[in-house]
This record gives sequence, structure tokens and C-alpha cells, in this order.
Amino acid sequence: MTRGNPSIPDALAGRLYKTLKIGMIKGGSLVEKFKTAKQAGFMGVEMQFPAGNVEETKQAIAESGLPVDGSVCSTHWKIRHTSADAATRAQALDDLKQALRDTRAVGGHSVLLVVGKGEDGPEQEIWSRSVENIAKAVPLAAELGVQIVIENVWNQFLYDHEGDQTQTADKFVKYVDEFRSPWVGMQFDIGNHWKYGSMGGWIRQLGHRVLKLDVKGFSRAQNKFTPIGEGDIDYADVRKALKEINFHGWLAAEVASGDLAYLTGVAKEMDAAFGL
Repeated sequence: MTRGNPSIPDALAGRLYKTLKIGMIKGGSLVEKFKTAKQAGFMGVEMQFPAGNVEETKQAIAESGLPVDGSVCSTHWKIRHTSADAATRAQALDDLKQALRDTRAVGGHSVLLVVGKGEDGPEQEIWSRSVENIAKAVPLAAELGVQIVIENVWNQFLYDHEGDQTQTADKFVKYVDEFRSPWVGMQFDIGNHWKYGSMGGWIRQLGHRVLKLDVKGFSRAQNKFTPIGEGDIDYADVRKALKEINFHGWLAAEVASGDLAYLTGVAKEMDAAFGL
């Protein structure tokens, strides 16, 4: 049994599987990008759907031996489930459904979704509007066996964007629970809300709702995002919390793009932070 580095308390070797966003891999064909990711030490790739070429992706998987673990909905920032415009919401639903189908077609099991933006209306209004719209895709997610995983981002929704670092994950818990489905959960980004609260604390609150993870660095002291190995995120508490909720699954890097040497460094930063 792999236990990781014994010098790192709560090391998570054997529990976390490293993946990365396709946009992080510079240069070459899709096949070459997959091969680069594998050589750098990653165990999967997250695609962007709808937009990515399904057949080309299948070829990249076959030639590299590296799977697609999931995808990111490619239109979710501009075509939003929180929009006041019914036609826009309908398009957002169509795009989410197509992302689910494309992801299933290449063997992936999750679609990351940003549900919308706070600027689209009062919180309760966009809350109910987005839940109603996204819920229409849940039967398809269940049929295909592909989870809809909501990312916590700086979208002025479900947290106080101007608030301090004492915030909790209460609203995220309530939002996910409104779907009443195991096919909807969180792709919890460990770096995105370190500015606003305890990431270990948020993980404990979210519990079984955490289906996947994203990671980037953040410095509270400098108030900016950083490489994974820099900044001041309390990774010790994050590791402890992940063990407490018995998390096993995929950990996706979401940082700047680069070549093989750079991505190898990113993979090593993930190893160091999580004890892999």
C-alpha cells in the first residue's frame, strides 16, 4: 500500500490522482499534448466541451494511453444559467447537456460548471433561476454516468466578494443540496477562496459533496494567485480535512500554461503539497 512521504503529515498518496486542464499544455497536436502531460507525471487530462473534437480526443487517448477524467463546460462564463434571459438559459442548458454527452463519449466522468455570476440579479433570484435550469440536465447526467461538478470561483455568488477571510461554505452546501442528487456536487478549488475562508474548514463543511478538486496557489499576504508551491495556503489542514471526509479522487491543476519542463514542475509542486 502506498503511503506517501512519511515526513508529510496526512500524506494523500494513493488517494489523489493528478490531472490538469488541456489549456495548460503548450505546443503541438492534441496527441502530443497528451503525451507531454503523461511524461510530466499527470494521470489524466480535463478537456473543454462542447468545442473540443471528440474523435481527435479519442485518438489522443488511444495514442498516449492517458485518459480524460472530465471536462470543463466551455461556454459557462458567457452563456450563464443565472441569466435573466430565457433564451440564454436555454442555450446554457443545451451546452451543458452537450458537454455531458461529449465527456461520456471520451470516457470522462465529470463536467465542471461555473453556474453564473452575481451581476445577473439578486442572490435569491439567480439562485432559484440557476438551480431550476441546471436541474433539467441532471436526468441526462445520471443516464450517462457523468457528474455535474460546480466550481467555487470569484463570480460574486454564494460568498461575499468584499468580505474577509472568516467566511464559511454554508451557501455552497445549501446550493448543492437543492439538487437532491448524487450527480451534482463540487469540484472544490482549494486556491480560489483561501482569501475568504479556511479551505480545510470548507472541505469539512462540504463533506461528501466534494467530488473532485482543483488547485492553484494564493497568497493572502500579497492578495494574489500564485504557483501551487508558493503562497500561504494551509495545505497541512487541507490534507487533514481531505482525510477526514475520506476523499479519494482527482486533483486538477489550474495554473498558467507551459511546456514539458514547466508542467513537470507543476506536478512536483502538487506532490509536495499533498504528499503524493
